Amino acid sequence: MTTTLRLLGVDFTSVPSRRKPITVAHGRLVGGVLRLESVQALPDMASFEALLAAPGPWLGAFDFPFGLPRVFVDELGLGADVGAVGDTVHARCADRRAFQALVDDWAAARPPGQRLPHRVTDRALAGVSSTSPLQTRYVPVGFMWFEGMPRLLAAGLHLPGLRAGDATRVALEGYPGALAYALIGRRSYKNDADAARLIARKDMVEALEQGRVPDVPRLKLAHAQRDALVDDASGDRLDAVLCLVQAAQAAARPGWGLPPAVDPVEGWIVGARFEAIAASRATRAPDATEAAEVAGGA
Repeated sequence: MTTTLRLLGVDFTSVPSRRKPITVAHGRLVGGVLRLESVQALPDMASFEALLAAPGPWLGAFDFPFGLPRVFVDELGLGADVGAVGDTVHARCADRRAFQALVDDWAAARPPGQRLPHRVTDRALAGVSSTSPLQTRYVPVGFMWFEGMPRLLAAGLHLPGLRAGDATRVALEGYPGALAYALIGRRSYKNDADAARLIARKDMVEALEQGRVPDVPRLKLAHAQRDALVDDASGDRLDAVLCLVQAAQAAARPGWGLPPAVDPVEGWIVGARFEAIAASRATRAPDATEAAEVAGGA
């Protein structure tokens, strides 16, 4: 790794504002150590688009789904790759609520337990499962796809395994929950200022600084940066840093650590296990986590 490659970790929201901005962690790998350079708050989509347009070389991990479940895409005839799917959905759906209605109408005709299917990669994370990209309530991941993915495509970024673009600006799908699980297990760490979650954030930051997780670069922080990560009860700053760490992991691996073949409709989360691809060919049981997501979990 050279120190010329800038790394980004992006904690995304589909409706950015000054109160709830898109949060971006910037850093570089220096001698195997990941140095956090800054954390940036983007209060609107114009600021996010400017970030994507910034000249490279840079590599970013973004916390939103790059693809949709294949069964949904194929049954609705949305397209053969992420670009075609994005174009078709946005041609059919004028806004996020129209996309929600499209998902709801399709899901209503499916059996219970199969209405919010996951992608293969969502189930390929050690210890956790990411939320279905079709979920538009409670955890509005579907809206994040609707607002985020078209902007990556329009910016001409290189999306490995999905869309060839500017090779100096590379975007990968991250998922901070997977790294959080490796650091502190299933302990909650965000969206509350209580003492237990404060301690969980402290433990996560300490584990990153000490390099306790195999294959995860040691994080170098200034005192003020450490305090800011721990004190942010929303967890947005910490999630952005977790994505930054995932970008650093990918930068150090051949082919960014992705499978040799990525489903061009579903995409792949950095760090997900390849063996799940083979396992997905077997008959799958109804989606056991759908009820948890509908109830506000996952």
